[in-house]
Amino acid sequence: MARHRTSLHLLGIFLFAVASLKQYCANGEPQVPCYFIFGDSLVDSGNNNNLATNAKVNYPPYGIDFPEGPTGRFCNGRTTADVIGELLGFDNFIPSFLSAKGSEILKGVNYASGSAGIRSETGKQLGVNIDLNTQLQNHQVTISHIVDLLGSKDSATEYLNKCFYSVVIGSNDYINNYFLPQFYNTSSQYTPEQYAEVLMEQYSQQIMTLYDSGARKAALTGIGPIGCTPGATASYDTDGSLCVDSMNQAVNLFNNRLKLLVDQLNSNLTGAKFVYLNTYGIVSEYAASPAFQIKIDGCCKVNEYGLCVPYEAPCELRNLHLFWDAFHPSEIANKFTAEISYLALKKIL
Repeated sequence: MARHRTSLHLLGIFLFAVASLKQYCANGEPQVPCYFIFGDSLVDSGNNNNLATNAKVNYPPYGIDFPEGPTGRFCNGRTTADVIGELLGFDNFIPSFLSAKGSEILKGVNYASGSAGIRSETGKQLGVNIDLNTQLQNHQVTISHIVDLLGSKDSATEYLNKCFYSVVIGSNDYINNYFLPQFYNTSSQYTPEQYAEVLMEQYSQQIMTLYDSGARKAALTGIGPIGCTPGATASYDTDGSLCVDSMNQAVNLFNNRLKLLVDQLNSNLTGAKFVYLNTYGIVSEYAASPAFQIKIDGCCKVNEYGLCVPYEAPCELRNLHLFWDAFHPSEIANKFTAEISYLALKKIL
């Protein structure tokens, strides 16, 4: 009976989140003219589909709850980026850089790539990915096309200043770098504190590149509690804890520096309206709850990379799972996270 009540409690929370989500949806024109997305598999919409990598998911059961089916999204349905796009008032999902063409780039582009990180080598043990530096280079390609479409660089800059930019990255610099000593030497080179500092030095330069390219309204998303993912708890000793605490402690060293970076950017850069999104705090509420404990497992059978086995049927009660596979949230979790995040975003739009 207690187990049944816990499941209903979790379902109730998520149904409330989905219902209240609707009240924020905009009618008419989007709140910003365009929406640019940078990041990793948490927001990838298909940029890895044609790459030589094991980090791609353009096959069932991925997309089982997505209107277009399997698109390369690492989820059963929409990502947080997709839901935020809906909340911003966009009628269509922002196209991937792989598929974006013509004037549709004026609405925005998604550059995110599964397994990508702040560091260029991150995730490469899985194959090719588009690291953040390369994503920023791809954005320059988009900007050059926008200049052509709008007729001048000044017009393009004025337009880009009004757009919204989202960056969701950093998880792989830990999951697919620091905590994989068999492939990377970063954990022997740096203490967790040093590694967080090294990451932040590079990331701050990358964000400055984005600012110099015209970004003025931007959300920088913190790293979630990666030590609570099914992949982490299956691979590392939890020492009696619900999660792998050492992993969570490491990413919080990064998150604390990211908060400071956002404050510095807003203080020092003309016109900057940057916001820190506390994904760790949102997800941790459920990691600490009894409801989360019974649903910490993913919703599909996974392969050696923690991704769903192709064409295997997933669980039926997907709305009762925070995770879809070994590392990625389910759509219902993404909806809830996006709604909470959107409340923080409203002050910069």
